Amino acid sequence: MQNKTFYIRQKKNWQSCLDWKLGISTKSKNQDNQPVMFCAEMQKGFLGFIMRMFLGHWRTFELHFFNMQRQLLFKANHPFRFIFQRLDVHDAHGKPIGSIEWKWGIFKKRFAIYDFESKKHLQIESGFLSFWTFPILDQGKEVAKVQKKWSGGLKEVFTDADNFRLDMQSDFSENQQQLLLALAIFIDLQYFERKAG
Repeated sequence: MQNKTFYIRQKKNWQSCLDWKLGISTKSKNQDNQPVMFCAEMQKGFLGFIMRMFLGHWRTFELHFFNMQRQLLFKANHPFRFIFQRLDVHDAHGKPIGSIEWKWGIFKKRFAIYDFESKKHLQIESGFLSFWTFPILDQGKEVAKVQKKWSGGLKEVFTDADNFRLDMQSDFSENQQQLLLALAIFIDLQYFERKAG
């Protein structure tokens, strides 16, 4: 709760390049550069591999977020959809926290963030040319921001391992922070995950 900035980093090595097709793992770090949690896509064996290869971010998947002791903190479920992608976020016991929905836009990247009562809470409207910046707005005022950070030339060319930074300018509840962390992963899957082929 005391952290205002999170760095989300996908770790890659040659062995995990093979595993990457089966799942993602990310590590969040706080301002002191200490790991605070992990995130992993729950693997679904060979069928999950096929779905990832052919359906990309349209596939159904589930993300689990763990603390450093490997205890489940919260999870996010992505139902199968071709349009208006959605990520539903629940606590460790399955109680709804909120949801994130991709919205259609011609020249803007747009998301809406809903609370557990399905009331619109926050939104993202990122300009078409703002490739790596996603400001999070509350009634038009920026309260947080997700930015993709440069991973280095070799990483950017040969892998889809991405680095993100989540900055929160306002005070958020624990549930709201969890929604924003899930949002950062969702942005990666929507815009930066390398698709099949």
